[in-house]
Amino acid sequence: MQRYFIGQKYDGNHTITLTGDSYHHISRVMRMKAGDSIYLVFLEGKAAEAKITEITNEEIFADIVKWEETNKEMPVRVTIASGLPKGDKLELIIQKGTELGAFQFVPFIADRSIVKWDAKKEKKKVERWQKIAQEAAEQSHRQHLPEVMAPCSFKELLQLSDMYEHKLVAFEESAKQGEASRFAEAISEFKPGQRVLAVFGPEGGLSDKEIALLENKGYMVCGLGPRILRTETAPLYALSAISYHLELMR
Repeated sequence: MQRYFIGQKYDGNHTITLTGDSYHHISRVMRMKAGDSIYLVFLEGKAAEAKITEITNEEIFADIVKWEETNKEMPVRVTIASGLPKGDKLELIIQKGTELGAFQFVPFIADRSIVKWDAKKEKKKVERWQKIAQEAAEQSHRQHLPEVMAPCSFKELLQLSDMYEHKLVAFEESAKQGEASRFAEAISEFKPGQRVLAVFGPEGGLSDKEIALLENKGYMVCGLGPRILRTETAPLYALSAISYHLELMR
């Protein structure tokens, strides 16, 4: 059954009116008709099964049938902070990271980021990233639509750090030196409802200066096993490990 993040709060009404992108996808792409069922996700994270009652030239009307009771979200809110990588690697991180339960994405400009960020194209680029997140959230039946922030500076990333109960940074040198326990130790300390910020470097990794600044901010520096992972693989590994520990092992 198709799922739609409709960008509105639930106002208490039994009948929901759909317009814009949701209207276009339901009526033009999926060619649904009155009587078909869909899932609607409201801004506050509530999701409901609804039955389409009428489709006009501009609007769709759907009646709520029942509310979704199963919680689909990760017990902790994991923000993935990625040093800007080349090409479409960030799109992959956003798409697959959303499927794996990430709460938010924060791209940042690292010392070794090869990409030169063009502020003039920022609005279009962020809109594309957010659309990728929405499509992935709908496909994976999420109840929360992850926010994709515009790229920030490393200084701004450090300032953002104060909002989180747990802060981790993946560092390949830790993996090379055989460090293998800190990440597992950190996950074991996570409590439901807490916020986690996990930082990953671009293709060339994080510089020693960046690692030192992160450590001074209270970050735990950790490896992700004995193998060196690509910049687009490491966040997905981390999310999978967190999900396994907190959701499959509970």
